[in-house]
Amino acid sequence: MIIDGQADFRTLLMHHVTTHWPDAIITAYDPIEAGHLPDEFSGAGNDIILLGSEQDDRDGVDVLQQFVRKTSFPPVVYFGSEEDQEAAHSLRPAEHFIREHISHDSLVLGLSNVLLASQRVASTDTLFPGDLRTGIHPLIKGYRFIRRLGSTEYSGVYLAERESTHLRVVLKVLRQMPGDDEDGGAFDRFLQEYETIAEMDHPNIVRIYDLGVSDTHAHIAMEFLGGGDLRSKIERGIPERAAVQYLRQIAGALAAVHEKGVLHRDLKPGNIMLRKDGSIALIDFGLAKTAKLESEITDKGEIFGTPYYMSPEQGHGNGVDRRSDIYSLGIIFFEMLTGQKPFKADTAMGIIYKHAQAPLPLLPPRLSKYQALLNMMLAKSPGNRLKSAAEIDEWL
Repeated sequence: MIIDGQADFRTLLMHHVTTHWPDAIITAYDPIEAGHLPDEFSGAGNDIILLGSEQDDRDGVDVLQQFVRKTSFPPVVYFGSEEDQEAAHSLRPAEHFIREHISHDSLVLGLSNVLLASQRVASTDTLFPGDLRTGIHPLIKGYRFIRRLGSTEYSGVYLAERESTHLRVVLKVLRQMPGDDEDGGAFDRFLQEYETIAEMDHPNIVRIYDLGVSDTHAHIAMEFLGGGDLRSKIERGIPERAAVQYLRQIAGALAAVHEKGVLHRDLKPGNIMLRKDGSIALIDFGLAKTAKLESEITDKGEIFGTPYYMSPEQGHGNGVDRRSDIYSLGIIFFEMLTGQKPFKADTAMGIIYKHAQAPLPLLPPRLSKYQALLNMMLAKSPGNRLKSAAEIDEWL
């Protein structure tokens, strides 16, 4: 169902939908001509609601709030202005677009994500037939989608199966298109770095099976790692012997990556995964330059992720090299051994300040034999740090 007071916009959305799903059944509703939908409106009979911001004398965000607060309401995709973007996003619609900046592929991908995440898709036989009910993504051919694993500002992440080999993979579909980033080259560098990783054969680096790029989207098919991430492992507690073993594996992977001229730039426990056999695999290379520090801070002011692991030079916007990754690994090693982050503060900038100014963290006496290595990894000045990740194994 499409709800918007602008006839041309309703027609545009109809065109996009029926071009991809020619058998879709669409109801168009004009709130200016027909009046506002009552509070009792339940959306029943619809798989998805496309809600535009043109709502006569009502604010589009107010109508969005009316819909999303209902527990059994269909997923709502909101098309608003740049001015109401923040207010609309806070209401957590199923998907959110700026109405003046809609491309066909991004819209189809967004609607498909919503429908794939909805339990209604599994039982839908008449609306949106074919590719969605059989698990085929509208833009990525050759993979059967099993379930959505999550999403970020830049990508949707799915568990999928390669149809030709029945191999389970993690499929990332990138939302940031070539030329969209302010830098102008970050997207290309991102893909180049993944191409470099795909050529590497290292037991502690995620295996890349497929890279696909078109004028409008890109995807990466990589190894499915079924053992969870290191962050969850730390929360449960890691024995000293296992922490040292993980450090050796991560350092070996970093050394191999650095030899290829690639920096990780965003090393943290959430980007270190475990296989079912307990071995480590690094993921998410080269994303830190496109990630914003603010995205690591929740609405409640809780800080997590990157600021805790930033080197002093990265936190202050200075140039970084392989020694920055070594610093991040030192923070992770301390956390694996103690279960605690060495530097904490109420704000992201407070943490960044401590990375640069606070004394080096001290391990408890029972772990003091690792203090010298930790000091060499966490030296404030890059010139005083270990020069390569390969040296970590020598120190151990």
